[in-house]
Amino acid sequence: MANQPVEISVVIPVYNEKENIETVWQELQQVLSGMGRTFEVVLVDDGSKDGSCEIIKNLAQQYAEVKGILFRRNFGQTAALAAGFQYAGGRLIIPMDADGQNDPHDIPRMIQLGEEKGYDVVSGWRHKRQDKWLRSFLSRLANSLISWISGVALHDYGCTLKVYRAEILKDVRLYGEMHRLIPIFAHWAGGTVTEMTVNHRPRHKGTSKYGLNRTFKVMIDLITAKFLSTYLAKPAYVFSFFGLFLFLFASLTLGFTVVRRLFWHGEWLSPVLFVGLGSLGLSIVLVLMGILAELIVRVYFESQNKRPYLIKEICERKP
Repeated sequence: MANQPVEISVVIPVYNEKENIETVWQELQQVLSGMGRTFEVVLVDDGSKDGSCEIIKNLAQQYAEVKGILFRRNFGQTAALAAGFQYAGGRLIIPMDADGQNDPHDIPRMIQLGEEKGYDVVSGWRHKRQDKWLRSFLSRLANSLISWISGVALHDYGCTLKVYRAEILKDVRLYGEMHRLIPIFAHWAGGTVTEMTVNHRPRHKGTSKYGLNRTFKVMIDLITAKFLSTYLAKPAYVFSFFGLFLFLFASLTLGFTVVRRLFWHGEWLSPVLFVGLGSLGLSIVLVLMGILAELIVRVYFESQNKRPYLIKEICERKP
Protein backbone atom coordinates (compact mmCIF):
# COMPACT_ATOMS: atom_id res chain seq x y z
CA MET A 1 0.00 0.00 0.00
CA ALA A 2 2.87 2.35 0.61
CA ASN A 3 3.72 2.38 -3.13
CA GLN A 4 0.14 2.76 -4.35
CA PRO A 5 -2.05 5.86 -4.26
CA VAL A 6 -4.76 5.60 -1.65
CA GLU A 7 -8.28 5.61 -3.04
CA ILE A 8 -10.31 5.64 0.20
CA SER A 9 -9.49 7.40 3.48
CA VAL A 10 -11.77 6.74 6.44
CA VAL A 11 -11.36 9.39 9.16
CA ILE A 12 -12.52 8.46 12.67
CA PRO A 13 -12.41 10.91 15.60
CA VAL A 14 -11.92 9.02 18.87
CA TYR A 15 -12.71 10.21 22.38
CA ASN A 16 -12.77 7.60 25.17
CA GLU A 17 -13.85 4.72 22.91
CA LYS A 18 -11.32 2.03 23.86
CA GLU A 19 -14.06 -0.62 23.96
CA ASN A 20 -15.09 0.03 20.35
CA ILE A 21 -11.94 0.96 18.39
CA GLU A 22 -10.72 -2.51 17.52
CA THR A 23 -14.20 -3.76 16.63
CA VAL A 24 -14.77 -0.80 14.31
CA TRP A 25 -11.36 -1.34 12.69
CA GLN A 26 -11.99 -5.06 12.13
CA GLU A 27 -15.33 -4.35 10.49
CA LEU A 28 -13.83 -1.64 8.33
CA GLN A 29 -10.92 -3.83 7.32
CA GLN A 30 -13.27 -6.58 6.22
CA VAL A 31 -15.54 -4.27 4.22
CA LEU A 32 -12.83 -2.16 2.57
CA SER A 33 -10.62 -5.13 1.74
CA GLY A 34 -13.58 -6.72 -0.02
CA MET A 35 -13.94 -3.70 -2.28
CA GLY A 36 -10.56 -4.33 -3.93
CA ARG A 37 -9.40 -0.76 -3.50
CA THR A 38 -6.48 0.75 -1.64
CA PHE A 39 -7.53 2.34 1.62
CA GLU A 40 -6.35 3.84 4.88
CA VAL A 41 -8.03 4.44 8.23
CA VAL A 42 -7.04 7.62 10.06
CA LEU A 43 -7.79 7.39 13.78
CA VAL A 44 -7.64 10.76 15.54
CA ASP A 45 -7.47 10.54 19.32
CA ASP A 46 -9.09 13.68 20.71
CA GLY A 47 -7.36 13.70 24.09
CA SER A 48 -8.87 10.45 25.41
CA LYS A 49 -8.29 9.55 29.06
CA ASP A 50 -9.27 5.88 28.93
CA GLY A 51 -6.32 4.43 27.02
CA SER A 52 -7.76 4.80 23.53
CA CYS A 53 -4.49 6.33 22.34
CA GLU A 54 -2.57 3.15 23.25
CA ILE A 55 -4.94 1.04 21.18
CA ILE A 56 -4.51 3.43 18.26
CA LYS A 57 -0.72 3.23 18.58
CA ASN A 58 -0.83 -0.56 18.58
CA LEU A 59 -3.07 -0.70 15.52
CA ALA A 60 -0.83 1.77 13.66
CA GLN A 61 2.19 -0.42 14.39
CA GLN A 62 0.46 -3.63 13.31
CA TYR A 63 -1.31 -2.46 10.15
CA ALA A 64 0.07 -0.34 7.34
CA GLU A 65 -3.48 0.82 6.56
CA VAL A 66 -3.88 2.51 9.95
CA LYS A 67 -2.60 5.99 10.69
CA GLY A 68 -2.90 7.42 14.21
CA ILE A 69 -3.03 11.09 15.13
CA LEU A 70 -2.90 11.88 18.85
CA PHE A 71 -3.97 15.26 20.22
CA ARG A 72 -2.36 16.73 23.34
CA ARG A 73 -5.78 17.41 24.84
CA ASN A 74 -9.45 17.39 23.95
CA PHE A 75 -10.24 19.86 21.15
CA GLY A 76 -13.60 18.51 20.03
CA GLN A 77 -14.95 16.45 17.15
CA THR A 78 -14.66 19.19 14.55
CA ALA A 79 -10.96 19.74 15.24
CA ALA A 80 -10.35 15.98 15.16
CA LEU A 81 -12.04 15.65 11.79
CA ALA A 82 -10.14 18.69 10.45
CA ALA A 83 -6.83 17.05 11.42
CA GLY A 84 -7.90 13.76 9.86
CA PHE A 85 -8.93 15.48 6.63
CA GLN A 86 -5.58 17.27 6.48
CA TYR A 87 -3.54 14.08 6.79
CA ALA A 88 -5.82 11.85 4.71
CA GLY A 89 -4.42 11.00 1.30
CA GLY A 90 -7.39 9.31 -0.35
CA ARG A 91 -9.32 10.40 -3.40
CA LEU A 92 -12.47 9.79 -1.36
CA ILE A 93 -12.65 10.82 2.29
CA ILE A 94 -15.19 9.20 4.58
CA PRO A 95 -15.71 10.38 8.17
CA MET A 96 -17.48 8.07 10.60
CA ASP A 97 -17.97 7.68 14.35
CA ALA A 98 -15.89 5.45 16.60
CA ASP A 99 -18.81 4.21 18.70
CA GLY A 100 -19.88 1.46 16.30
CA GLN A 101 -23.27 2.99 15.50
CA ASN A 102 -22.31 3.74 11.88
CA ASP A 103 -22.39 0.60 9.74
CA PRO A 104 -19.28 0.19 7.51
CA HIS A 105 -21.33 -1.98 5.13
CA ASP A 106 -23.08 1.21 3.96
CA ILE A 107 -19.81 2.61 2.58
CA PRO A 108 -19.71 0.63 -0.71
CA ARG A 109 -23.29 1.67 -1.54
CA MET A 110 -22.55 5.32 -0.81
CA ILE A 111 -19.39 5.29 -2.93
CA GLN A 112 -21.25 3.59 -5.78
CA LEU A 113 -24.01 6.22 -5.72
CA GLY A 114 -21.50 9.09 -5.69
CA GLU A 115 -19.43 7.68 -8.55
CA GLU A 116 -22.35 6.61 -10.74
CA LYS A 117 -24.19 9.93 -10.42
CA GLY A 118 -21.14 12.18 -10.10
CA TYR A 119 -21.99 13.61 -6.67
CA ASP A 120 -19.34 15.48 -4.70
CA VAL A 121 -20.97 14.62 -1.36
CA VAL A 122 -23.09 11.63 -0.35
CA SER A 123 -24.53 12.23 3.11
CA GLY A 124 -25.86 9.49 5.36
CA TRP A 125 -29.45 9.64 6.58
CA ARG A 126 -30.17 7.68 9.75
CA HIS A 127 -33.77 7.05 8.81
CA LYS A 128 -34.38 4.81 11.82
CA ARG A 129 -32.31 6.39 14.58
CA GLN A 130 -31.47 4.41 17.70
CA ASP A 131 -31.68 7.43 20.02
CA LYS A 132 -34.08 8.73 22.64
CA TRP A 133 -37.21 10.42 21.32
CA LEU A 134 -36.33 13.91 22.62
CA ARG A 135 -32.92 13.86 20.98
CA SER A 136 -34.43 12.61 17.71
CA PHE A 137 -37.17 15.26 17.80
CA LEU A 138 -34.75 18.14 18.39
CA SER A 139 -32.48 16.76 15.67
CA ARG A 140 -35.35 16.68 13.15
CA LEU A 141 -36.30 20.23 14.10
CA ALA A 142 -32.72 21.45 13.71
CA ASN A 143 -32.28 19.65 10.39
CA SER A 144 -35.44 21.27 9.01
CA LEU A 145 -34.28 24.73 10.09
CA ILE A 146 -30.77 24.20 8.70
CA SER A 147 -32.20 23.02 5.37
CA TRP A 148 -34.46 26.07 5.18
CA ILE A 149 -31.70 28.58 5.96
CA SER A 150 -29.01 26.96 3.81
CA GLY A 151 -31.11 25.88 0.84
CA VAL A 152 -29.63 22.36 1.05
CA ALA A 153 -32.41 19.92 1.88
CA LEU A 154 -30.94 17.07 3.93
CA HIS A 155 -32.78 15.02 6.53
CA ASP A 156 -29.78 14.33 8.77
CA TYR A 157 -26.92 16.80 9.05
CA GLY A 158 -25.84 15.12 12.28
CA CYS A 159 -24.88 11.81 10.65
CA THR A 160 -21.08 11.64 10.64
CA LEU A 161 -20.99 8.97 7.91
CA LYS A 162 -20.53 10.78 4.61
CA VAL A 163 -18.50 10.36 1.43
CA TYR A 164 -16.59 13.39 0.15
CA ARG A 165 -14.47 13.85 -2.92
CA ALA A 166 -11.15 15.05 -1.52
CA GLU A 167 -11.02 18.24 -3.57
CA ILE A 168 -14.24 19.44 -1.93
CA LEU A 169 -12.49 19.49 1.46
CA LYS A 170 -9.28 21.13 0.25
CA ASP A 171 -10.26 24.72 1.05
CA VAL A 172 -12.66 24.04 3.93
CA ARG A 173 -11.63 25.42 7.34
CA LEU A 174 -13.58 23.99 10.24
CA TYR A 175 -14.34 25.62 13.59
CA GLY A 176 -16.96 25.11 16.31
CA GLU A 177 -19.36 22.36 15.16
CA MET A 178 -19.00 23.23 11.48
CA HIS A 179 -18.05 19.74 10.29
CA ARG A 180 -21.79 19.08 10.10
CA LEU A 181 -22.17 21.94 7.62
CA ILE A 182 -19.63 20.72 5.05
CA PRO A 183 -22.41 19.64 2.63
CA ILE A 184 -23.64 23.24 2.75
CA PHE A 185 -20.16 24.61 2.02
CA ALA A 186 -19.88 22.17 -0.89
CA HIS A 187 -23.24 23.30 -2.28
CA TRP A 188 -22.39 26.99 -1.93
CA ALA A 189 -19.12 26.30 -3.80
CA GLY A 190 -21.03 24.74 -6.70
CA GLY A 191 -20.69 21.09 -5.64
CA THR A 192 -23.43 18.48 -5.89
CA VAL A 193 -24.90 16.94 -2.75
CA THR A 194 -27.23 14.00 -2.18
CA GLU A 195 -28.16 11.68 0.68
CA MET A 196 -28.71 7.98 1.22
CA THR A 197 -30.47 6.10 3.98
CA VAL A 198 -27.97 4.24 6.16
CA ASN A 199 -28.17 1.77 8.99
CA HIS A 200 -27.95 3.25 12.50
CA ARG A 201 -27.08 0.70 15.14
CA PRO A 202 -27.59 0.97 18.91
CA ARG A 203 -24.52 1.63 21.02
CA HIS A 204 -23.43 -1.52 22.84
CA LYS A 205 -20.32 -0.29 24.65
CA GLY A 206 -19.30 3.03 26.18
CA THR A 207 -21.40 6.13 26.64
CA SER A 208 -22.43 8.95 24.34
CA LYS A 209 -20.25 12.07 24.51
CA TYR A 210 -22.77 14.53 23.09
CA GLY A 211 -25.60 16.44 24.70
CA LEU A 212 -28.55 18.41 23.42
CA ASN A 213 -26.60 21.69 23.63
CA ARG A 214 -24.80 20.62 20.46
CA THR A 215 -27.93 21.55 18.46
CA PHE A 216 -27.70 25.17 19.59
CA LYS A 217 -23.98 25.30 18.78
CA VAL A 218 -24.68 24.07 15.26
CA MET A 219 -27.32 26.75 14.76
CA ILE A 220 -24.90 29.48 15.85
CA ASP A 221 -22.28 28.07 13.47
CA LEU A 222 -24.84 28.03 10.66
CA ILE A 223 -25.60 31.73 11.16
CA THR A 224 -21.88 32.48 11.15
CA ALA A 225 -21.32 30.36 8.04
CA LYS A 226 -24.17 32.10 6.25
CA PHE A 227 -22.67 35.48 7.10
CA LEU A 228 -19.17 34.45 6.00
CA SER A 229 -20.35 32.91 2.75
CA THR A 230 -22.68 35.76 1.76
CA TYR A 231 -21.30 38.93 3.32
CA LEU A 232 -17.60 38.30 3.99
CA ALA A 233 -16.58 40.48 1.02
CA LYS A 234 -19.31 43.06 1.73
CA PRO A 235 -19.92 43.24 5.50
CA ALA A 236 -21.07 46.85 5.14
CA TYR A 237 -24.40 45.49 3.91
CA VAL A 238 -25.03 43.83 7.26
CA PHE A 239 -23.82 46.78 9.29
CA SER A 240 -25.90 49.14 7.16
CA PHE A 241 -28.99 47.01 7.65
CA PHE A 242 -28.72 47.16 11.43
CA GLY A 243 -27.80 50.83 11.25
CA LEU A 244 -30.91 51.58 9.20
CA PHE A 245 -33.08 49.55 11.55
CA LEU A 246 -31.69 51.47 14.51
CA PHE A 247 -32.22 54.76 12.72
CA LEU A 248 -35.86 53.96 11.97
CA PHE A 249 -36.51 52.84 15.53
CA ALA A 250 -34.83 55.95 16.91
CA SER A 251 -36.88 58.14 14.54
CA LEU A 252 -40.13 56.56 15.64
CA THR A 253 -39.18 56.84 19.30
CA LEU A 254 -38.18 60.49 18.95
CA GLY A 255 -41.33 61.23 16.95
CA PHE A 256 -43.48 59.64 19.65
CA THR A 257 -41.69 61.70 22.30
CA VAL A 258 -42.25 64.94 20.34
CA VAL A 259 -45.95 64.21 19.73
CA ARG A 260 -46.39 63.26 23.37
CA ARG A 261 -44.75 66.50 24.47
CA LEU A 262 -46.66 68.83 22.07
CA PHE A 263 -50.12 67.34 22.24
CA TRP A 264 -50.24 65.45 25.52
CA HIS A 265 -47.92 67.72 27.50
CA GLY A 266 -45.64 64.84 28.40
CA GLU A 267 -42.02 65.03 29.42
CA TRP A 268 -39.24 65.21 26.84
CA LEU A 269 -37.15 62.61 28.64
CA SER A 270 -39.59 59.73 28.53
CA PRO A 271 -38.53 56.34 29.95
CA VAL A 272 -39.82 54.79 26.71
CA LEU A 273 -37.12 56.61 24.78
CA PHE A 274 -34.27 55.42 27.01
CA VAL A 275 -35.54 51.86 27.40
CA GLY A 276 -36.17 51.45 23.68
CA LEU A 277 -32.91 52.94 22.49
CA GLY A 278 -30.89 51.32 25.26
CA SER A 279 -32.24 47.81 24.70
CA LEU A 280 -32.05 47.97 20.93
CA GLY A 281 -28.62 49.55 20.95
CA LEU A 282 -27.26 46.91 23.31
CA SER A 283 -28.67 44.04 21.26
CA ILE A 284 -27.12 45.41 18.08
CA VAL A 285 -23.77 45.91 19.77
CA LEU A 286 -23.79 42.33 21.05
CA VAL A 287 -24.67 40.87 17.63
CA LEU A 288 -22.04 42.88 15.82
CA MET A 289 -19.43 42.14 18.45
CA GLY A 290 -20.07 38.43 17.97
CA ILE A 291 -19.59 38.68 14.21
CA LEU A 292 -16.49 40.82 14.57
CA ALA A 293 -15.02 38.42 17.10
CA GLU A 294 -15.61 35.52 14.70
CA LEU A 295 -13.85 37.38 11.91
CA ILE A 296 -10.92 38.26 14.16
CA VAL A 297 -10.49 34.63 15.20
CA ARG A 298 -10.48 33.52 11.58
CA VAL A 299 -7.99 36.18 10.57
CA TYR A 300 -5.75 35.08 13.44
CA PHE A 301 -5.75 31.45 12.32
CA GLU A 302 -5.66 31.95 8.56
CA SER A 303 -3.05 34.73 8.42
CA GLN A 304 -0.55 32.64 10.39
CA ASN A 305 -1.59 29.30 8.90
CA LYS A 306 -2.51 28.12 12.38
CA ARG A 307 -4.79 25.18 13.16
CA PRO A 308 -7.28 25.00 16.05
CA TYR A 309 -5.55 21.94 17.50
CA LEU A 310 -2.14 20.68 18.64
CA ILE A 311 -0.81 17.29 17.57
CA LYS A 312 1.45 15.43 19.96
CA GLU A 313 2.36 12.51 17.71
CA ILE A 314 1.62 10.89 14.37
CA CYS A 315 2.13 7.14 14.44
CA GLU A 316 2.17 4.68 11.55
CA ARG A 317 4.08 1.59 10.59
CA LYS A 318 7.29 2.33 8.74
CA PRO A 319 7.59 0.74 5.28
